[in-house]
Amino acid sequence: MKLKNILILLTLFIGVFSCEKNYESINISSDHYHNTVDHLTEVMIHDIFSPPVASRIYAYPNIAAYETLNQESDAYKSLSNQLQDFNINSVAKTDNLNLKLAALIAYIDVAKELVFSGERIENYRDSLYTEWQTINPNEFKSAKTYALTISYQVKTWMNADMYKETRTMPDYNIYTNDASRWEPTPPAYMKGIEPHWNKIRPFALDSAAQFKPKSHPPFSLEKDSAFYTELMDVVNLNNSIRAKGDDSEEIAIARFWDCNPFVSVNKGHFMFAEKKITPGAHWIGICKIACKQTAANFEKTVFAYTKTSIAIADAFISCWDEKYRSNLIRPETLINKYIDLEWAPILQTPPFPEYTSGHSVVSAASSEILTNIFGDNFAFNDTTELPYGLPMRHFKSFKLAAKEAAESRLYGGIHYRSAVDVGVEQGVGVGTLVNSKIIFLK
Repeated sequence: MKLKNILILLTLFIGVFSCEKNYESINISSDHYHNTVDHLTEVMIHDIFSPPVASRIYAYPNIAAYETLNQESDAYKSLSNQLQDFNINSVAKTDNLNLKLAALIAYIDVAKELVFSGERIENYRDSLYTEWQTINPNEFKSAKTYALTISYQVKTWMNADMYKETRTMPDYNIYTNDASRWEPTPPAYMKGIEPHWNKIRPFALDSAAQFKPKSHPPFSLEKDSAFYTELMDVVNLNNSIRAKGDDSEEIAIARFWDCNPFVSVNKGHFMFAEKKITPGAHWIGICKIACKQTAANFEKTVFAYTKTSIAIADAFISCWDEKYRSNLIRPETLINKYIDLEWAPILQTPPFPEYTSGHSVVSAASSEILTNIFGDNFAFNDTTELPYGLPMRHFKSFKLAAKEAAESRLYGGIHYRSAVDVGVEQGVGVGTLVNSKIIFLK
């Protein structure tokens, strides 16, 4: 009897542990993707990346996620052989592969290679890995294998875009007798940021110079010249805005769209950087707002982020190509030298040449993309700056938001009118190209 009982218990024991556990599927939502993009933004703010570099950091992880999700999609087209030099080999899928999970894994795997504080991304990744492993280890393992096979190819392509080579190229030469040439500006007098960014391989553009803008008015300090008129317009507009008081609408607009990660703050004998998002990050934030407002599913969310980030990245390449071609001096420098030694702009002048306005180019390009995806007259509350102490602003469309972003540079006293107006034209060209050239939807 005792032996019989032992055999029965042994049979039950073997039966229980021979059955495979029924795990639930790992549920990945649009919010998981938003949270991951937000985490990357937080790391970039911590690391203080320049606006052009930040645009690159956004683009590659989104492309990795998009490609992982859509290699064999019925709705979305692969980006392989569409972006410059981008040729991804297809990867065999296992049955019931969790593509959303794989897309998120690919995003994180590429993102951690692009920031200084990679351990912050890795810690975030590891916490998610632990959670997913617990929910369904087999599904997680399968998705991870698939994702890393694609992200490896994306990273190989990424590492050939000339970014590493530009890290060792010479700084911008400020020593010149040319009175029109850009000089470092107060208070930090930082060197010119990313003078070789036009050497970075574009995504959709044929070349950095594809949308080379028309020239700014010829430099002249003659009082009847077009250039001097624009210079005085900066002085008069800023003086008029200041006269209205610190709570004026123009100052609110200027501060809302400042997005300068290089703002230097002086306290006593100390100077430190005030950490902020970049203009590209602001439009990535607007993309998030549009996705959440429309309850976009995971696939559309990845699509929107990817298309927007590609346009932002190419907009910076196009804009920086012109900035270091024209090397135009900032209004602040000329005003202090020839008009008013004590004058200062409402916003702190960022450390790179004036023409064209980066905010104008990037905002116009982004608005073309988002309008194409979500429609014109898309009203939204822009809450992107709330974490940085600035109230939300309401816009009736993406294009009106871009128009205000461009005008903010005049209100801030850091650009001439031509840089803003021509910058908008340049950005519209970039955004229109991405809309027409890169095919996302089947």
